[in-house]
Amino acid sequence: MLLTVDIGNTEITVGLFAGERLAAHWRLTTIANRTPDEWAATLTSHLAHGGHSTNEIRAAVQASVAPGVTEALADGVRQATGVRPLVVDASSKLPLKLDVEEPLTVGADRVVNTLAALALYHRDTVVVDFGTATTFDCITADGRFIGGVIAPGLLVASENLIKRTAKLPATELVPPVRVIGRRTEECIRAGVLYGAVDAADGIVRRIKAEWPGGGTPLTVATGGLAGLIAPLSKEIEKTEPHLTLTGLRIAAGHLGLEW
Repeated sequence: MLLTVDIGNTEITVGLFAGERLAAHWRLTTIANRTPDEWAATLTSHLAHGGHSTNEIRAAVQASVAPGVTEALADGVRQATGVRPLVVDASSKLPLKLDVEEPLTVGADRVVNTLAALALYHRDTVVVDFGTATTFDCITADGRFIGGVIAPGLLVASENLIKRTAKLPATELVPPVRVIGRRTEECIRAGVLYGAVDAADGIVRRIKAEWPGGGTPLTVATGGLAGLIAPLSKEIEKTEPHLTLTGLRIAAGHLGLEW
């Protein structure tokens, strides 16, 4: 089996693939000061809870945007499974051209997201990843990553609003029943959620308006908050919650891993 690890600034998403099938997945909190031993114990526990063993892991692949966690977690994977994860980043030899001014600065998550979109859809695509940041990544049908947009994430905006306004309570982010809130919590939910939805839709419309060649790209949502935002959106056409893990699996195949 293949272990895939996507290290984000807030969360770590782990997937276990049997061939091309995602057999299990789970999320961990990104904690910078964890030791390799602690990561190994955490991974072993989650595998066992899902009915799997560390002995099943034949290969591992990892992408990270959190350098302070990368090495310790890679060492933890090796301790738990005996396999050192292969790191995927902008320098990896993948069937993707990073057609931007500073290609080596493109985040690993953006690389694997667009790689997955290219393999799954074979057409011009905008991938909107709702994570700590909201990223809009543009891939053409011929495999060119042409750039995109990076905006503050939904949770960052929500937490910053509550932190800086003493009289506003912390509020669970669930879709409001109306835009005009009658209680403070409803006002916050409407502002944060509909603000994020309309911002995403507006940016996608701007991207479409300047798409090279005048084509109309497909818009796909992924990330931990995609399921919350996508149903409220007018521009998002598909939701692929595990697009990043799928991209890591595809990258592993291109880089010669076997599992």
